[in-house]
Amino acid sequence: MTQLSKDMFAASGGLMPVDEAVKLLARLPPTEETEIVDLFDAEGRILAQDLVAAIDLPSFDNSAVDGYAVRAADLDPGAETKLKLSGRVAAGRRLMSAPAVKSAVRIFTGAPMPAGLDTVYMQEDCRLCDGGMVVLPMGLPAGANCRRRGEDLARGTKALAAGRRLVPEDIGLAAALGESKLAVRRRLKVAIFSTGDEIVSPGVDLPDACVYDANRFMLAALLRRQGADVSDLGILADDRDTIAQALSQAARHHDLVISSGGVSIGEEDHVKAALRQKGSLVFWRLAIKPGRPVAMGVIEGTPFVGLPGNPAAAFITFIHILRPLIAALHGAAPEGLRRLDVIAGFSFEKKPGRREYVRATLRKDSQGATIAVKYPVEGSGILTSLTRTEGLVELCEDVTCVRPGDRVGFLDYGLIR
Repeated sequence: MTQLSKDMFAASGGLMPVDEAVKLLARLPPTEETEIVDLFDAEGRILAQDLVAAIDLPSFDNSAVDGYAVRAADLDPGAETKLKLSGRVAAGRRLMSAPAVKSAVRIFTGAPMPAGLDTVYMQEDCRLCDGGMVVLPMGLPAGANCRRRGEDLARGTKALAAGRRLVPEDIGLAAALGESKLAVRRRLKVAIFSTGDEIVSPGVDLPDACVYDANRFMLAALLRRQGADVSDLGILADDRDTIAQALSQAARHHDLVISSGGVSIGEEDHVKAALRQKGSLVFWRLAIKPGRPVAMGVIEGTPFVGLPGNPAAAFITFIHILRPLIAALHGAAPEGLRRLDVIAGFSFEKKPGRREYVRATLRKDSQGATIAVKYPVEGSGILTSLTRTEGLVELCEDVTCVRPGDRVGFLDYGLIR
């Protein structure tokens, strides 16, 4: 496991801007361990080394359509051309000899181009006639409907770069290059806690003045989507020494430790003190809403993040802090958030100097423009504000108000989870 020094970060005091926090996280060294996985198990993993094409792709000239292969030089540029059929070639087969001059070959999609032929007519554009002849229309350019060797990738070129999070189309490309296994980064081992005397796990009777723990389960699901192996270490009571001991123990056996709750300034918020007791505190307040109280530090050489206790705040800070942190620890290439340009369908005012996220749903107006409709309840503890919306309207630090009709950036949940 990567071991960090307590003073590897140099962070300023006060509210830390989101972008500054992300730059700090980008400095985290990745875990060094890699493993070889079967291609069927590689989706979502982080590629550990460049994948270089061992073959040309495609590995031979072939037809892109069902039709008739010809020499462009045999065609009449000003009229139809009639050629004799001199062979037939299907995918997975080759003609044993070169076709005769001024002849055509019946060919099928994916079949190798016969020697000397360079152009393919689609079968629906041609017509057969007596005597084994085919009539070809005028005007088809030389090389049409022919896929050339190496036009997709040439042998020896980089197909996929190290640090890429593998998606299904990457798996297809690796398979097309003949790869059955890939070297990937080891999955991160992440420990998660919730804190609070008022928190209980689902499945038991709910005591008076208590609430069920939503964050641990939501965070575990988010972490698994990021390719982490998650250890659920339960709920910690509001006691500094208990929290400090648990965090220290977890840090010895994991690449990252995460807690939710207990990072604000209340008398029963003990996570910051526990972090200082066992490690170092990098920052604990972000210039973000919801989600200002976020603690980032190092315990036993392992990074630690304490997220807010309110579910919407925990979700939003996960997106902006834990996603880039996990990417850095995985050695993954940075994945910027993709923003959609939409029109605000609401009014909103905010303080300057902090970034705010408004939960919203998209709809179309009568002209077909995409409108962001704000969820009616703003509280960071409102879980339905996540389940009944489609994404977040991002209001940057210099924005102080939004009016209907303003252009705003929208982060679709489907693009950021």
